[in-house]
Amino acid sequence: MNLRHLFNSVRVTLPVFLMLALAFAASTRAIRKIQTASAQQKPAGARSKPPASPPRPQTNFGAEQELGKVIDQAIDESEISAARWGVAVVSLRDGHMIYGRNSDKLFTPASNMKIYTTAVALDLLGAEYQWRTSVYADGEPDAAGAIAGDLVLYGRGAPDLVSQTRNTNNNSLARLADDLYIRGVRRVSGNVIGDESYFRGEPLGDGWQWNDLQWYFGAEASALSINGNEADVNILPPDKTGAPPLVKVSTSDGYVSAQNSMMTVDRSERLAVGITRDLSTNAIRVWGDFPLGARGFGARLSVHNPALWAARLFLNTLQARGIVIEGKTQQRDSRQPSSKRFDPARSKELAFVLSKPLREIARDTNKESINLNAELILRTLGRERHDMLSTPEAVGRERGDDEVGLTLIRLWLSRAGIPTDGLALHDGSGLSRLNLVTPESISRLLVAVSKTAVGNAFRESLPISGRDGTLGGRLRTLTDRVSAKTGSLTYANSLSGYLTTTTGEVLAFSVLCNDETSRRSSTQQIDRIISILAKFPSNKL
Repeated sequence: MNLRHLFNSVRVTLPVFLMLALAFAASTRAIRKIQTASAQQKPAGARSKPPASPPRPQTNFGAEQELGKVIDQAIDESEISAARWGVAVVSLRDGHMIYGRNSDKLFTPASNMKIYTTAVALDLLGAEYQWRTSVYADGEPDAAGAIAGDLVLYGRGAPDLVSQTRNTNNNSLARLADDLYIRGVRRVSGNVIGDESYFRGEPLGDGWQWNDLQWYFGAEASALSINGNEADVNILPPDKTGAPPLVKVSTSDGYVSAQNSMMTVDRSERLAVGITRDLSTNAIRVWGDFPLGARGFGARLSVHNPALWAARLFLNTLQARGIVIEGKTQQRDSRQPSSKRFDPARSKELAFVLSKPLREIARDTNKESINLNAELILRTLGRERHDMLSTPEAVGRERGDDEVGLTLIRLWLSRAGIPTDGLALHDGSGLSRLNLVTPESISRLLVAVSKTAVGNAFRESLPISGRDGTLGGRLRTLTDRVSAKTGSLTYANSLSGYLTTTTGEVLAFSVLCNDETSRRSSTQQIDRIISILAKFPSNKL
C-alpha cells in the first residue's frame, strides 16, 4: 500500500478512528483505577508516599487580634505615647509571634543587653564554668621560706574576687595569703605584681559616656578586678560643734583619697553635695553644704586601675599574715609586645582560688544588673572561645576580647536562626548608647536559649516579679509569674523575659521604650502591658 492509498484509507475510516480513541481513553482511566487500588493493598515493607507534614499549631487569631488592639490602645492613649515603643511577644510552645509593634525596628536596649551576654556565655562556657585567680613565682620557696624575685597575682576575670573572705565566698586574697603561708612562704625579695594581662583590649565599653565612668556602674573591666572595683564615699555629721562634716572612704589602705570641701550650714538650708573623681586618678573631691541635723549622704564610686589596687591589698594581706615583702606593688597589663607578656606556663603556681560557678555569677549579674560582671563575662567569653571564630585578625591590630565576645554572640544568634543584620552590639552590659537591637531578636533569643541545656540556669538568673532583684517591688499582682531583665538609661526603659499567662502558657516577650522624655516614667506603662499579656488568650483583656 502506498502513501496515497494509506491517506485515503485514514480519511475514509476517520469516524471509526475517533471511536477507537475514545474507547482507548476510557480503558486507560480504568487501568489507572486498578493500579491505584493495587497500590493501596501493597504488602508490608513496600515503599509508599511519605507521610504528610504535621498540621501547624492552631492559634487563637481572634484573641491575638484583640490583644493587639488592647495593647496598642494602652500605649497610644497613655501620657507617654510620644515615646517610641517596640514590643515582641512570642509563644514558647510553638515559636509564633503573638503580637508585635515595631518588633523589627532598632532600639537602645539598656541593661537588656545583659540578656545577650549571659545567655550566650552560659551556653558556650557552661553553667559550671569557674574563674581561676593564681599566685605565681619563679620557683618554690627555699628552706627558709624565701621567694627569690617577684610574686605575681594573676587574674583571669573573676567577677567575685574580694580582699577578705565573706560568708561563703572563699574567692579572696585572704585565702591566697593563708595558702601561701601554709605552703611555707615567709619572705618575698621582689615586688607584688597585679597582672591583668589575661584580657586584651580596652577596660571600658565602646560608647560609654565620660560622666558615667566615675560611678560604680562605669567601673573598668579588669582581668584582676577586686571588691567590685568600687569604693563607698560617706558624708557624715561633724563630730564636734563648728567642725565641717566628715568625709570617709571605705578603702582604709589610702588607695582612694578624698579632699573634703564640705561646709556645715544652718539646719534650715538644704543638703547639697558635689562629688567628682579624676578619670585617671583615685583622688576624690567632695564639696557642698551640710545642714545641721542632716543624717548623711553616701555614694558608690568606681576605682581606677583596680589591678594595682588588688596588688596593694594583697601586699597588705600578706604582711598581716606574717609574710615579709621587701619590694613594692606594681601593675602589668597586655599593652606590650606579646613576647614580653607574662606567661603562666613558665612560672610556678603557688596558690589559687576559684570563683563561684557562672550560673551563680549570671544570677547576680541579671538580678542586680551588675555592669562590671557583664563586661567581665563578655571578655571571658571572647578570651576562652575565640577558637570558634574562623575570621582572622586584621593586620596591624589586635582585637580586644570584648570585640571577640560580641562576634561570638552574633555567631550564636545566626546559628539559632535569629537575623543579626542591622544589630549594633558594642558592650556586654548595655551602658553603651551605641547598642541597637530589635525586640524580636530578644524574644527569639529567649526562645532559643530556653531550648538549650542551660535554659533553666538562664531563666533562674532573671529577676522574679514581686520577689527579688530589680523586680522585687514591681508586678506584685503577678508575683512569681514573670522572670525578666530590667533596663534603664536616660530616655530608655526596657523589660524582657518570660511570662506565664493565666492559662499556664509561657510567653517570651520584649518591651523596649526609647525617646522617653516625658516626666512620667514608662515603667508603669510597661508593667501595664505585661499585665495585659498575662490575661491572654482571654477576650476580656
